[in-house]
Amino acid sequence: MVSSEAAPFAKTGGLSDVLGALPAALRKVGHDVSVLLPRFAQTMPFPMRRIWSGLRVNLGPNTYSCSVFQSEQDPTFLFLDYPEFYDRSGLYSGPEGDYPDNHLRFGLLSRASLEVIRHIFPAQILHCHDWQAGLAPLYVKLLAGDPTFAGTKSLLTIHNLGYQGLFPGATLDQLGLPRETFHLHGLEFYGHVGFLKAGLQYADALSTVSARYAEEIKTPDYGFGLDGLLRDRVGDLHGILNGVDYSRWNPETDPHIPARYSASDLSGKHVCKQALLQEFGLPESDRPLIGIVSRFTGQKGSDLIAAIGEELFQQDVGMVALGSGEREYEQMFTALAARFPGKVAVRLGFDEALAHRIEAGSDMFLMPSRYEPCGLNQIYSLRYGTVPVVRATGGLDDTVDAGTGFKFNEYQPDALLNCVQSALAAYTHSAEWRKLATTGMSRDFSWDSSARQYSVLYNKLLNPGLG
Repeated sequence: MVSSEAAPFAKTGGLSDVLGALPAALRKVGHDVSVLLPRFAQTMPFPMRRIWSGLRVNLGPNTYSCSVFQSEQDPTFLFLDYPEFYDRSGLYSGPEGDYPDNHLRFGLLSRASLEVIRHIFPAQILHCHDWQAGLAPLYVKLLAGDPTFAGTKSLLTIHNLGYQGLFPGATLDQLGLPRETFHLHGLEFYGHVGFLKAGLQYADALSTVSARYAEEIKTPDYGFGLDGLLRDRVGDLHGILNGVDYSRWNPETDPHIPARYSASDLSGKHVCKQALLQEFGLPESDRPLIGIVSRFTGQKGSDLIAAIGEELFQQDVGMVALGSGEREYEQMFTALAARFPGKVAVRLGFDEALAHRIEAGSDMFLMPSRYEPCGLNQIYSLRYGTVPVVRATGGLDDTVDAGTGFKFNEYQPDALLNCVQSALAAYTHSAEWRKLATTGMSRDFSWDSSARQYSVLYNKLLNPGLG
C-alpha cells in the first residue's frame, strides 16, 4: 500500500484511520501487507530503524538517494526518508499554504514505491490511496517491460474525490512522465497534471469508501469533473465501506473518557456528559447536547450550521465543537460561542483524546455534510450511544438508518433545522431515545467485512477468470 497518512504515525483526517486499521484486518484474512509512507516530521517520535540506505529513485531528470525505515512497533509500516522533502512542519502545507513542490514530494513517493517492490517487499498488488499515490499506477504501466512488474496489478482507492492533486503542465518533465500521457484520456485535466486522474485512468481497478459514494461520484454534482471518466470505468469501480477500529473506539474500554459504559448500563454516559460540559465551561445540565468533531469547511456543512445557529440556540440546547479549517467558519463557530456563551463552546484545533470525550459525552452528533465519502465519526457515535444527525449522502446514508439516527436529504438550512428539531423532540421521550442509542451501539462496522471485500477484489485482479 502507498499512502501519505496512517495512524498513529501521521494524521490529518480519516485516511489516516483507514490505513492504521485496514492492514491488520487484511493480515487476518491471509494477506501479507506493507504500507509505504513518507517519513514526515510527525513520524519522527515513533521508534523505527533504517532497513535500506541509498535507495535510488529516478524521477524525471533527477535521481534521488533515499533511505527506508521500518516501524519497530509494527513492521507493516515503511517510511521513505528524504528530509529535504518530508522533514517539514506540515504534511502538505505550511503557514503560507500548500508547499510548491508537492508534485515532487508525492511524485517521489509514488515512484519510490516501485523500488520498494523491487528491493524490499515484492508485491503482487500495489494498493494506492488518494491523489498523493495517484501516479504509482501510471509508473507501473510505464515499466511494463520490466520483469519485476510483469504481474503487478494496481488498485486506487478514492477517499475524497474533491482533492485531486492538480499541478501545472510544466511539471510533467520533472515527474518523468511522457508527453503522450498528457491528453484528455490520460492524466491531463484542464491543462494540469492530475495525480488523482492518473490513478483513475491507469489503475487496474478502482474503489471508494462506501457504496453510496461510488454511485454519487458518477454524477456531475459529485464528480468534480471526473464523473465521465468514472462512468466509463463503472465496471472497475467498487464501493467498499470503511470500517472502524473498535479497539480504539469503544466506551467499554476507552482510556480517554472519565467513565466507561455499555448498552446495558448507560450510567457512565451521564458522567461523561457532565464532565464534558465542565471541560468546555458550560453549566452542568440535562438539556440535549450536540457534539461536533469536524473540519470547519463548506464540505462539512458549516454554512448550514451558520444559517440555523441563531434560531437553533434560542432553544434549550447546547453544543460543543472541536475542529479547524477555513477561517470564515472558524470565526463563525467562535462567534456562535460568543453569542450564546452558556450554550455553545468551541475548541479550535485537533485533540484526539478530546474527540473521544465529545463522542462519549454528547447526546447527538451533527454531520450535515454537503458530501461525505464515508465518514467515521457517525460510526463512532453509534458505538458510543450518541445519536447521529446527518445528511443522507455517501457513507452517512449507508451507515445511519431510522432505527439509529436522523437524516435529511436536501442541502438546505430548513432541512437541517427540521431534522435537528425532530431529534430534539425524540430526546424528550427517554424510552424512545434510549432505544435509538442502544440500537446504534449494537451495530457492527468493524473492518472484518471490509477486509473480506478487499480480499475478493485482490483475488479478482490476480485471477480475472474469477469474474
